[in-house]
Amino acid sequence: MFNKDLSGSSPAGHQSAPHVLIVDDEPDIIELLELTLARMGMQVISTMNTQDARTLLQSRPFQLCLTDMQLPDGTGIDLVQYISRHCAGLPVAVITAYGTAENAVAALKAGAFDYLTKPVSLKQLRALVKSALSLPPIRTETMPEKNTGNQRTLLGESEPMRELRLTIEKLSRSQAAVYISGESGSGKELAARMIHERSARRDLPFVPVNCGAIPENLMESEFFGYKKGAFTGADKDHDGFFLAANGGTLFLDEVADLPLAMQVKLLRVIQEKQVRRLGDTQEKNIDVRIISATHKKLGECVENGQFRQDLYYRLNVIELDMPALRQMREDIPLIASSILTKICRETNRPRSRLDQDALDTLTGYDFPGNVRELENILERTLALSSAEKIGKGELQLKPREIHQAPDSLAATAGQELPLQDYLDRLEKESIVKALEQTRYNRTAAAKLLGITVRSMRYRMDRLGLDLKKPFRL
Repeated sequence: MFNKDLSGSSPAGHQSAPHVLIVDDEPDIIELLELTLARMGMQVISTMNTQDARTLLQSRPFQLCLTDMQLPDGTGIDLVQYISRHCAGLPVAVITAYGTAENAVAALKAGAFDYLTKPVSLKQLRALVKSALSLPPIRTETMPEKNTGNQRTLLGESEPMRELRLTIEKLSRSQAAVYISGESGSGKELAARMIHERSARRDLPFVPVNCGAIPENLMESEFFGYKKGAFTGADKDHDGFFLAANGGTLFLDEVADLPLAMQVKLLRVIQEKQVRRLGDTQEKNIDVRIISATHKKLGECVENGQFRQDLYYRLNVIELDMPALRQMREDIPLIASSILTKICRETNRPRSRLDQDALDTLTGYDFPGNVRELENILERTLALSSAEKIGKGELQLKPREIHQAPDSLAATAGQELPLQDYLDRLEKESIVKALEQTRYNRTAAAKLLGITVRSMRYRMDRLGLDLKKPFRL
């Protein structure tokens, strides 16, 4: 039996007021939720079991569903799974007993937008409802991508890319923590930005952090902030990454590089949803969605004692695996064309294109550095060639590089060379070729490469190239 509709007194009227379905078998909880939502201008219908909830979901549209975890004829997860299959785009939040984090994680994995713990905080409830109702309409692969300014997308029509875009669309409609795995250069930060830009947090900050680039002695102050005078050199208040991302998304890139001591502090902030700046006596509440990524295998880091297991489970609620470029070779021509167009536009040069031999060469290459390496190859090619039509020769990919990474490059890293070493090798080859073409005239070689003589000198010093000694690649 269903409870009667409870509608708010908003001047918008019944037709424009959002409809919310409450599924709970505790009358006190139902009454609390009904009164709170009615005061927010919602139309509320409540029921006490999953069977009646399914009937209601089939009979009319809802904009939000709130369900208890334990119900007389099933669980909240059962209802979440039903909604995921039959009511695509409907956000559903699960109410769990205090301390049952595993239930909350299970609900998020099943497709829940978010969860609330008992006793229900009205402040958190209101924030959750507003966030859920601000979600954009769900997109499908058959819908055209709307150009909304700077919104990013992943190009390609291969099956791995289609599945990746659909998964990102689903993840954008959840508040769950996401762990993005994949090789270097596979687009992990782009995927994180896409999740953020399609989510209810899209108008709030996206703060990317490279965990491997922060000195260990500065980590706490950079992540949590500090008050003026907290230490020598603290001449003004500083919020830190968490407070800067408040309300939005914090992207922790190369999270496996965090030292163990920092992992403990990070875990506490995520659990408590509070942060205290250095030198401050008060903690501040934060609402931040965490998306993390690393090219390392985080599970192996846990097994080796390099990463805390409890933090791993907090970050890896849902895993998104980025496919390598060699797994979607049919997308390489489209991606390469897009990169060429971008480079030509940024350098104010006529648009260049790849001939069929060049496309075949790129399609047959394994790209150990993925899309980032493809960008590097095309940037180098345009720097060395002014032709509008680019052939196989201009790419400077040696025959042994096609279909498999060269053995000489793979030797130092088992199956593949670390990305930076590989890119250094490509840069060194480009400089040597330019020097040979100009009879070792650095000024002419720099002009050929499209860089300054000073930059040329710096790059040669960094790469260990000396005109007085024979070059060794």
